[in-house]
Amino acid sequence: MTDQNRLRSIARIALGTTLVFAGTSHLTFAREEFRAQVPPWVPLDVDDVVLMSGVVEVGLGAILVALPREQRRIGALAAAFFTAIVPGNVAQYTQHRDAFGLDTDAKRALRLLGQPVLVAWAWWSTRTRTP
Repeated sequence: MTDQNRLRSIARIALGTTLVFAGTSHLTFAREEFRAQVPPWVPLDVDDVVLMSGVVEVGLGAILVALPREQRRIGALAAAFFTAIVPGNVAQYTQHRDAFGLDTDAKRALRLLGQPVLVAWAWWSTRTRTP
């Protein structure tokens, strides 16, 4: 395994672990906080959206860690997921909703800037095949 492939594998496992943690937090201790990120125009119950997104995150993260042969496909799905939740971050910013210590517009704007980093992390860390 090349050094770059090793680095990508470490990044993929770190992303998977992060997703499992984030998803678990959706389902448990941070459930109320995540409600602030659900845009009001979503035609579903806010709590259901938080729970569903948590399940998706746990699933994506677990597969990234446990099934490295699926990393390219799951990495693309994770990148798409991170893109799909941008409206929630925009809603939190534009509606000045406090959550996760994001209690100023500047902090919420920085959070928005972090979303492309997550997309890039998902894409870059899964672009190699692990035997």
